[in-house]
Amino acid sequence: MTSRREAVREILAGGEGFRSAQDIYAQMRANGAKIGLTTVYRALQALADAGQIDVLRTDDGESVYRACATGGHHHHLVCRRCGRTVEVAGPAVERWADAVGAEHGFTAITHTVEVFGTCPSCAALTAAG
Repeated sequence: MTSRREAVREILAGGEGFRSAQDIYAQMRANGAKIGLTTVYRALQALADAGQIDVLRTDDGESVYRACATGGHHHHLVCRRCGRTVEVAGPAVERWADAVGAEHGFTAITHTVEVFGTCPSCAALTAAG
């Protein structure tokens, strides 16, 4: 793994939530790294392709990234208010994706599923306020 890719992975491993490429780039520059935004995007893509980081698309279409908390294929349940994210398995989704692909003659099916809602903490704040 290149040192720049490793540096991007370490930034993500040091945090808990999802972060944009621009946020990662800004932190790396603030830490003194001589790196370009394009290099950050390339590193993120390579890490995602290798299954080392999670990528999700926010409600407004922006890609955000974080270090994988668990191995293997999984999905995310994301709070719209605070960004809290829970990794979840989805065996029914896996079966559905495979069945839809097979129905149309597709093979080597892959998919990405993010489910957005309001976490219990944010829901309690809304109910109290």
